[in-house]
Amino acid sequence: MKPAAPPRIKAISFDVGGTLIEPWPSVGAVYAEVAARHGYPELDPALLKQRFLRAWSQRRNFNYTRAEWAALVDETFAGLTSAPPSTSFFDALYARFAEPDAWHVFTDVLPALNQLASAGLRLGIISNWDERLRPLLHRLDLARWFDPIIISCEVGRTKPDPSLFEAAARHWQLLPGSLLHVGDSATEDIAGARAADWQARRLDRNGGANGAETVANLGELAHSITAYNNI
Repeated sequence: MKPAAPPRIKAISFDVGGTLIEPWPSVGAVYAEVAARHGYPELDPALLKQRFLRAWSQRRNFNYTRAEWAALVDETFAGLTSAPPSTSFFDALYARFAEPDAWHVFTDVLPALNQLASAGLRLGIISNWDERLRPLLHRLDLARWFDPIIISCEVGRTKPDPSLFEAAARHWQLLPGSLLHVGDSATEDIAGARAADWQARRLDRNGGANGAETVANLGELAHSITAYNNI
């Protein structure tokens, strides 16, 4: 017996970091820029990025608090500064990442959002982030596309907790089977969506992942969703 086709998608939620936006020109470059203004002008952005990514990969149950960010930054700069950034320039670095020019909106984002919204799909955000995200989305002119915007710091839970997805489903008043979440993390986005009985797509712009539920860019996603919904 042929398995039933999944229901048509009525609403889509998106992760933010790595899905809609990325640090610009890189997390290491922003770290080096701020450090240079505070007496450390010769730090290598590539090294800082590498150290950040290593420290980030070792984090578990990260709750996106200011104290947790400070500890992560201290680990990234360990041995490179005379004092930990948490006692010197962390506040400036934290503020810098609230500025829109420290971020780049991926080039496939706006065309895809326009195509999906024009096709009548409702769009939302489900993101693990801190209090800087909501104003940042407004300053990047992205907030207007999304309702709801669900941020972990505001609800007290982080993906993959299914309650974030359930909150979006209640907001839309739609059944979970007709909902899709898109993000770049297998553990936070895909596992979280599936735990809430949503459909899911993993975004992999680097081509390292594979499978039927993986998309290479948001243009591919928008085309496939609108084409399927029109069958």
